[in-house]
Amino acid sequence: MEDDAPVIYGLEFQARALTAQTAETDAIRFLVGTQSLKFENQIHVIEFDDENNIINKNVLLHQAGEIWHIGASPADKAVLTTCYNKTSDSRVVSCAAVWRMPCDLETESHESPDDSAHNPQALELLCHLDDSTYGNAACVLWEPMGDGKRVISLADNHALLWDLQESFTQAKVSSTATLEGKGQLKFTSGKWSPHHNSSQFATANETAIRAWDLRTMSQIYCIENAHGQLVRDLDFNPNRQYYLASCGDDCKVKFWDVRNVQEPVKTLEDHSHWVWSVRYNHSHDQLVLTASSDSRLILSNMVSISSEPFGHLVDDDELSEGEDNHQEEKNKEPLKDSVVSTYEEHEDSVYAAEWSSADPWLFASLSYDGRLVINRVPRALKYRILL
Repeated sequence: MEDDAPVIYGLEFQARALTAQTAETDAIRFLVGTQSLKFENQIHVIEFDDENNIINKNVLLHQAGEIWHIGASPADKAVLTTCYNKTSDSRVVSCAAVWRMPCDLETESHESPDDSAHNPQALELLCHLDDSTYGNAACVLWEPMGDGKRVISLADNHALLWDLQESFTQAKVSSTATLEGKGQLKFTSGKWSPHHNSSQFATANETAIRAWDLRTMSQIYCIENAHGQLVRDLDFNPNRQYYLASCGDDCKVKFWDVRNVQEPVKTLEDHSHWVWSVRYNHSHDQLVLTASSDSRLILSNMVSISSEPFGHLVDDDELSEGEDNHQEEKNKEPLKDSVVSTYEEHEDSVYAAEWSSADPWLFASLSYDGRLVINRVPRALKYRILL
């Protein structure tokens, strides 16, 4: 099998929640949460064996309900959060909780007859992140590069900062922010910035993107009409502190310099339906993944607005300082942006795409029919970036 060939894994259930196992930096591991109304929902722990090009999996029971969002602790590979629906007094409510996976996970090959699917182990509930006064949970954000003790949950029009204590078994709300305005305002998604000592996070609601200061829980900036329709997802450039990517139901992906929010720096229009997910590569920020209801995943090389626009590292201050000391840079053209590859292995809406936390050249995508596809950055591009 050639190196760049995709590897496909089919869950038996519909699914839309995917995360890399962030704290695992040796094994290539992803977590997928299922959405089933008839059967007990599950978390599939997917381990990719790079040498043999095969997937090993483990199935864990998530008896609480169908999973809409999943997040992995940056510090403890056994700990994760889910947002899930449950029916209570014949109403559907969205809840959030912190869970621990069993420590004795026995992974087995995707092809082998699997005992774990017949009697899977259950996740251990550590604590709820629910405060019904605040409404329905949409997503939970872990503090990037943190010790795994702080999370933010977005519930209706509230952002709640939680301190996890007593080995994650207790969660206390330490501060809150509220979206003010007319109508029924609701956060759709958010991202905790890896910059500014983890003191900022960004949220999407309707067509707007807002950034918040965690120390005061006040708004820093607002991009009012970031997209023509609903904003679905956001991501921060890991290497350039002022750069943010967004995507939405207007089929567009936009890149912002938050020092000037009037206009995006770049707009991509390569998808033909809603764009659900945008993800910067953690190491090489010119590589950007986008996933859409057009059943496609697109890998773009956004080199002109990356931290290496000339093929080597340039920091933000250098780029915005006077031109005089960069005469030689001015004579050089920044490299051209391009679509590297369009992946067509999915036959249903692709709701999520994530980079591996163990291998910077590998990524997974998940479509609603429960198909998980693992792909690699094409070798030619990989070597062009490295050499």
